[in-house]
Amino acid sequence: MPSTSDEGNRPNESGAAAEVTRGGEGSVAEGSPGSGSESGTGSEGGSGGGSAALPPEAVKIAAGYAFTGPALDLGALLWDGQCLADAQIRIPLPMLNRHGLVAGATGTGKTKTLQLIAEQLAAQGVPVFLADIKGDVSGISAPGEEGAKVAERAADVGQQWAATGFPSEFYALGGIGTGIPVRATITSFGPVLLSKVLQLNQTQEQSLGLIFHYADQKGLELVDLKDLRAVVTFLTSDEGKPELKGIGGLSTVTAGVILRALTTFEAQGMADFFGEPEFDTSEFLRTAPDGRGLVSVLELPSVQDKPQLFSTFLMWLLADLYNDLPEVGDVDKPKLVFFFDEAHLLFNGASKAFLESITQTVRLIRSKGVGVFFVTQTPKDVPADVLAQLGNRVQHALRAFTPEDQKALKATVRTFPDSPYDLEEILTGIGTGEAVITVLSEKGAPTPVAATRLRAPESLMGPVEAGALEQAVRSSLLYSRYADAVDRESAYEKLTAQEAETTARKQAEADAAAAEKEARAAARAKPQGDGSVVDQVVGSGMFKSLLRSMGTQIGREISRSVFGTARRRR
Repeated sequence: MPSTSDEGNRPNESGAAAEVTRGGEGSVAEGSPGSGSESGTGSEGGSGGGSAALPPEAVKIAAGYAFTGPALDLGALLWDGQCLADAQIRIPLPMLNRHGLVAGATGTGKTKTLQLIAEQLAAQGVPVFLADIKGDVSGISAPGEEGAKVAERAADVGQQWAATGFPSEFYALGGIGTGIPVRATITSFGPVLLSKVLQLNQTQEQSLGLIFHYADQKGLELVDLKDLRAVVTFLTSDEGKPELKGIGGLSTVTAGVILRALTTFEAQGMADFFGEPEFDTSEFLRTAPDGRGLVSVLELPSVQDKPQLFSTFLMWLLADLYNDLPEVGDVDKPKLVFFFDEAHLLFNGASKAFLESITQTVRLIRSKGVGVFFVTQTPKDVPADVLAQLGNRVQHALRAFTPEDQKALKATVRTFPDSPYDLEEILTGIGTGEAVITVLSEKGAPTPVAATRLRAPESLMGPVEAGALEQAVRSSLLYSRYADAVDRESAYEKLTAQEAETTARKQAEADAAAAEKEARAAARAKPQGDGSVVDQVVGSGMFKSLLRSMGTQIGREISRSVFGTARRRR
């Protein structure tokens, strides 16, 4: 289990690293790193023993990890081909909100490193969020299985291994797969993140922002995909086209592109991710009744073929936490540590606005007490502005089979502080479950680079059975709160009602016009033989002509008499 503040981990009074002397194979003098660690010292002749006296470089490295406060134990120092169990490599608990990177080639142990760190955080009362891409992290909820390999690893690194399960909750995006459904409304997701999911270009992203603005101004709530599609459809209709001129010159063509992207997205079954009840991300900040941090596992195997979706959705979760949490500054331990697996998927094809949003969130969320660890294959997968914010590094082995691999290896080496190691050689030669580590000390300074053999996780290294996972989900107190989707009145319903009202009004006007036209036609077609003889005479054309003639003559005579223009008599 993780150690806390052990008196034996304190440096000697002079502040210098204690000199390592022979006191049994693998032991160290009092005051040296790991002398009072929970993992204990190496016993004489033990498999985790070191040399009689460490080289000065190894002593300096070990002293750099002799923290006085609570810390997580990552493993034991590797030097000159030996694992030195008494030289423990650790990370201070308060520094976990300074963010981090776990990188390495496929199969080098990145997932187990996540599990190891998550276990120790939970043990010290820190909630953890994990994205389970491949479906093999659910085992953190169950005790691990003893075996020869685990026993050998524990002996190598001086670990007192004990099978332990950790309190966990399991979630699923939109309820697709096994887990408590996690949904977001379109409004809270926002145009920048949604543009990433829909693979829109920068111009289309800006246009989508105008559509969001229009919907907000008109009181059209965007809850789910059909709400947004209804607004875009309205704006591209004959009735809605005039509205486009009032929201910044959104073109009908661009609106049509967005509409087609939405239709395709929905046809792929993505509608379930958006809606209500919207998930309250503060649920991730809970602790278990026994005081341990709750491990929130987002199960993603059912959507692993949609990488842009789940990576962007994870970014929404992080951004939502940032918006809701108060400023706390530096804290004794983080409020939450968020592990962002397959991070390269988040940045692929990202727009400038999207990258700026990520960079700002990562930079500022530290002061909210949240730590973020990006997990990917090489540091170059992460933009430089984001990478600069990551103070803690766990670099697993890299492969250098191709010129491109060689280039990535050299770029990775340049991101580490100066080191007595030949890092190119180390990074291509370390085995599974080993890594090159540098973290921030309690004072915020980088620690020396340390090749490390990592500890073995104490929980199950693999998925739990499907039945146990289903039972854990349905027994959660959150399941009844989020299981069933709610479809309230929003933009779709309002625009549908408006369209129905408009259609009904137009139909009524058309019916009235048709009735009037029919009445006029009926009047013209009325038979002349009907009515009395007088009516027929009066209505005849000859009678009307006679009246006009008489009226003209009489009127002329009256005019002459009045204005003195009567005809003179001869």
